[in-house]
Parts: sequence; C-alpha cells; structure tokens
Amino acid sequence: MADSQTKAKFNLSTPELDKMAKQLRRHVITMIATAGSGHPGGSLSAADIVTALYFKVMHHDPKNPQWPDRDRFILSKGHVAPVLYAALAECGYFPVEELSTLRKLGSRLQGHTDRTLTPGVEMSAGSLGQGLSFGIGIALAARLDKRDYQVYVLLGDGECEEGQVWEAAMFAPHFQIDNLTAIVDNNGLQLDGRCCEIMELQPLADKWRAFNWHVIEIDGHDMSQILSALTEARETKGKPTVIIAHTVKGKGVSFMENNVDFHGKAPTAQEVEIALKELA
Repeated sequence: MADSQTKAKFNLSTPELDKMAKQLRRHVITMIATAGSGHPGGSLSAADIVTALYFKVMHHDPKNPQWPDRDRFILSKGHVAPVLYAALAECGYFPVEELSTLRKLGSRLQGHTDRTLTPGVEMSAGSLGQGLSFGIGIALAARLDKRDYQVYVLLGDGECEEGQVWEAAMFAPHFQIDNLTAIVDNNGLQLDGRCCEIMELQPLADKWRAFNWHVIEIDGHDMSQILSALTEARETKGKPTVIIAHTVKGKGVSFMENNVDFHGKAPTAQEVEIALKELA
C-alpha cells in the first residue's frame, strides 16, 4: 500500500500546471478535429480544473487504476470526455497516441465516457444530471469501507437545470457526506444558448447554501484559486462542498470563447491551425 500511495500523487508546480492545462487544450482541439465531431467548448472551459485535480490534488495511480484508496473523479457532464481523456493520457493511463482514436469505431475513447472501456474512467456517462448521485454513492462506500478517499464531481451549469441534481444536493448534506466535492463549470452557455435565457440558475451560490452545502466561488481559470478551493474543500468537515467555478466556454481559443456554436462542433483545418497557434 505504501509503495502504491507514494507513486499515486502528481505534484506539478503552478507554472507547470498552467503549461499542462494548455497541453490538454491542444489535445482537445486535435482530437475533436480528427474525429470530426465532439464538444470543444466545455472541454476547454474545464481544462484548468481537470489539470489541478489530476496533476496536483488527487491521489491516483495510472499503473493501478483500481487502487482502492484512490480519489475518484466523476465526469457528470460526460460530453466533455475529450479533456478527461487528455488528462488520463498525459498521466499515463494509456498512450497519448491513442487520443487520435476519439469517437472511432472500436476505440476505447467514446464520445461519452465508458468505465468498462477506458482505464481511469469512473462513471459511464450519457444522460446529464446523474453524476452527483453517482458520486454520493461512491462517497458513502468510502464510509462503509472505512477508507478516506475523496470524490470530485464535475457538473455543467446547464446540467444544474436537471431535477436529479437537486435531489442529490438535498441528500448529501443530510448525511454529512464531507468527502464529496461538487464543482460547477459555470461557463454560462449550454447546447442551444445562454443558461440565463433558457432556465435562470441565479442566485446559484445561494441555492447551494440553502441546501446546506459549504460554498466556494472562484475564477475557474486561476490555478491558485482552484488549488486553494480544493484544499479548503478537503479540509471542510460535516458537510459537502461545492465549488462554483466561473469559467469561459471555449477558453484559450479566441473564436470559440463564449461562442455557443462550439458547444458541440468540430473545428475546421484552418480553425485548428489558428487555435493551436493561440495555445502555443
């Protein structure tokens, strides 16, 4: 156990984390362009959060994906699988070269995550709104098994329009599930427009507080703020924590930023060239 735990912690510096987040964004662009389909906008907005978790905060072991004491990351907004695959590949769960097989027939890297196919994936995704409930189950299992791992669930803000999210949000504080952290990628856009026009979520922080969560609001692209929030979440006892990360959809690529068209559209060859130059 000690040997596995020693291997299981990545510990990049903040500048190295920022550099890795750019690398994940480059992977997202090339993967989706090669596949000819996918969801770049939300993958790019979540890249800094995913980087902080996999390369600094979480205990996990690419050589032993089923290590019982690993921290768990649940991608509830499963359509942003490309950014998770990029992180898993860079960590060594599978070869980086395999990223080029995204969405191809027979690939382990499907358009939505599949835990039966992909090393390091904890939940099979598809329908939105289910990840928080799934994460609660895993967090409760830690209590029953007397293990101290943490569970992190990444939600989309549009996803928070789903009723099941709020059933789970009511459940977790009632049972004082304090090894659970929800992270809302609050980029303001969903498939067919602005969240505030489709179903107003604000005041989002107050909603979570009313459900008795510990609430932290941050700039989801400021690595120092992300790390500080994740530390505070781990140290908070007696209730779950939600981090509302204010982000920009399509972050890092000028023509994708705050552009709902790139929620689920692959870039053209010319757009790829521009995007990779901007992410250099």
